[in-house]
Formats: sequence, C-alpha cells, structure tokens
Amino acid sequence: MLAMFVGAVEATIVSTAMPAIAAELGGFSRYSWIFSSYLLMSTVTVLIYGKLADVFGRKPVFFFGLSVFLVGSILCGLATSMEMLIVFRLIQGFGAGAVMPIATTIVGDIYSTEERAKIQGYLSSVWGISAVSGPVIGGLIIQFMDWKYVFWVNIPLGLLAMAGVFFFLREPKMNRKVSLDIKGAVLLMISLSGFLYWLVEGGQLFERISIISFAIIVLSISLFILFILVEKRAEDPMMPFAIWKNPVILYANLVSLTTGVILIGVSSYLPTYVTGVMEQPAIIAGFTLTAMSIGWPIASSVAGHLLIRFGPYTVSFTGGLSLIIGAVLFVLMNASSGPLWAAISSFFIGVGMGLTSTSFIVTIQGNVSRERRGVATAANMFMRNFGNTIGAAIFGAVLNATLLALFKKSGLDYNVDDINSLLTEETRNTLIDGKSEYLQFALDSSLQWVYWTVLLFAVISFLLILRIPKGKVVQHDDN
Repeated sequence: MLAMFVGAVEATIVSTAMPAIAAELGGFSRYSWIFSSYLLMSTVTVLIYGKLADVFGRKPVFFFGLSVFLVGSILCGLATSMEMLIVFRLIQGFGAGAVMPIATTIVGDIYSTEERAKIQGYLSSVWGISAVSGPVIGGLIIQFMDWKYVFWVNIPLGLLAMAGVFFFLREPKMNRKVSLDIKGAVLLMISLSGFLYWLVEGGQLFERISIISFAIIVLSISLFILFILVEKRAEDPMMPFAIWKNPVILYANLVSLTTGVILIGVSSYLPTYVTGVMEQPAIIAGFTLTAMSIGWPIASSVAGHLLIRFGPYTVSFTGGLSLIIGAVLFVLMNASSGPLWAAISSFFIGVGMGLTSTSFIVTIQGNVSRERRGVATAANMFMRNFGNTIGAAIFGAVLNATLLALFKKSGLDYNVDDINSLLTEETRNTLIDGKSEYLQFALDSSLQWVYWTVLLFAVISFLLILRIPKGKVVQHDDN
C-alpha cells in the first residue's frame, strides 16, 4: 500500500507544483512533456515488468523498479533546466512501471480469492487518499519549502515500502527454466513508445496529417506486427496471447481501456469547466474532482464483498450503469447547474471505476496460475494506462477543434490560449465587455462535446461488460 501510494500520489503532487517549477526553470513550451515523459515510460514498461516478475519472482523486480523510481525522484529534485527534468522524469517513469502492477500481483499471491476481493478494495482506497492528499501536500511544500521536496518526499516512503517487502515477503523458489524474450521486449517497447508519442504530440509538435505523422504510425504498427510474430514463436513469450483467449480477461481488459479514456476525460476537464464556465475558485473545482476519489474507494470496498456473493458480471454490470449515469449527468450539466451537480456526476463516475476495476483485477488474478499472474495483472493496468493516453489525445483534439470552429464561425480574432484568461477571477476581470461571455459560451459548448464523448465511451464500456461470462469468481489459488 505504501508503494502504491508513492506511485499514485506522484501525478497529483507534481501537478500542483508545476507552475512553481516552470517559473524557476523556464521552458513553458515543454510543460506537457513533464507529464508525457513519465506517462510514456511507465506505460510501455508495465507489461515487461509483469513478465519479469513471473520469471524472476516479485521481490527482485519490485526492488529494481522502486529503486529506479527513487533514483529518478532524487535526480528530478536536482534538475536545473526543464530539459534535465524531462530526462529525469523518463528515469522515474521507467521505475514506476514496476510499482503498481507488482504491488497488486503480490497481493494476488499472498491472499486467497475470498480475501483478495476484500484486500483489493483496501488497495483501491490508496487512490482516493492520494488524490485528496497529493494537492494538499504539494501546496504545502510549495508554500513553505522548495519545489524539489515534491520529488524527494517519495524517498522515505519508498524506502519503508522496500524494507517491509524485504523482511516480510516470502516467495517460493523459482525452479522454472529462465528464457528471456529480449527481442519481444525491445519490439514491444519501441512500437508502443512510437504510438504513444504520436498520440501525445500529434497536433502539437507535428500535424496529425503529415509525412512525419504517417512515418511514425506506419513504423509503430509494423514493429507491433513483428512483435506478435516473434511472440508466437518464442519459447517463453513476453506476452502469452493464450491468456487473452479467456473471455473474462479479454473483455475485462477492453473495458479497462475504455474506462481509462473516461477517467482522463473527467479528471482533465472537470476543473476547467468549474473554474472557466461556472466561475468557481480552484478549491471548489478540486472538491468536484475529489468526489470521484471518494466514490472510487467506497465502491471498491463494497465490490470486494459483492464479488464473492454475486460474481464479476453483476458487480461490473452495476459499475457500468454507474458510469453511464455519471456521463449523462455531465452531458446535462450547464453553467447554472452549480458545483454540487458536477460533484455528484463525478461521484457516480468514481463508483463505476471502483466497481469495475476491483472486479476485473480480482477476476483476472483468479483466472490465471501464479506463473502468469504478474503479466495478466500488468496487462490490465497497461490497458487502463493506454486508455488514459488515448483519451488525452482524443479529448484534446475534440476540445481544440470545437473551439477553433466556433472562433472561426464568429469571425472574432480569438485563439485557444485565450481560454486561459477564464480560469481565475483576476484574469476574468481584465477581459473587455462581451469577450468573457463569448469565451465562456465557446468553452461550455466545446466541453459539452467532450462530455458527449465520455458518454459514448461509457456506453461502449457497458456493452463490453455485457459480454463478460456470468458466474462466480474462479478460484485458482495455487500460491
């Protein structure tokens, strides 16, 4: 739980500190890469770490990943330029790819199916705690200390987590013959890196429709096809495709992808709507998002008890309904709805995420043997991270395209960056008469399309959930 907290709090605590970091280091044009570099590296390595944990055991891979993460954290605090910070965030992300999946896999190993359902609920509460405490800790550090401590605050917690695992985790001896699929790992890493880079930077560093864009996407697809061919022939493949033939795992992972899209859509743009359209202060915007972080762990804890009694289909079905309710409420939301409406909508999304994510992890771990539990758990987390990345690209494109279309239709000389002036009361007051109203109308209209897209993915998630086989959780307790 400590290790998971360190990984989960990283995003929220750094987000809070970024304005202060950018002010000191400069390089605002590379602002987004502070997040993108971490996301890219942690996403592409998660599957590789999952496989390595199955081959070498959980403890050594967990130690390696967390050690690299902590070294990266120390280096981030020592950065003297934005370029250095980006490189150090890549190192940090390289280690972070091991933390979440291995911690979750360890839980799958040391508890029975009945216990696992309850414990995963406790683990999910870590996300809620980190979402609430991250901004507070980050704000206090920036207010009273130096931004460097935003990265260094992880170090004692990470060392404590490593000590706990070192002294108390007992693993069975690995008697299996080790056959590393290095070729598969390299192909997977390069192909995913290329595709994620295209998703994150397409439309910013290069046009979506351009020779560079076409070259990146063709190279990524070609390498991924080659990866599949290599895996089919490998003695001990990095990604055993046999686990995807299980319909429970297949549909659980597909739903994790679509819910990952939903999650990034709500968490990225809800504060913008509350501050820019509803004219509420940042602390109220944070409250509306915190409601999701409250719903998630509550639903996860309840899901743990319901899973054993009713099975994964019923629990995930209820979660899918909650996602649709939350998405519909977002679509119906307008400037006069008030922050309470936004918070209730956010809460339903959190409940849906809690019910589905807990149901999927427990069910997947129950459907595979210990030898494949690491890679199966990592595959599910990879799909959610991949959904986050895809969602960030989709929603960014939808919002910017709609804003530009509205500005062009109005004939006014506005651009997307003008929206920044809506996000605080001080900057709103500097706008001339009429400009504030029109920008709010444009932002409201554009974010409506974002929420319609969230609803579309909520419906897709629900339809995929309907394909999950009915029945109780499979017990594959060979630990």
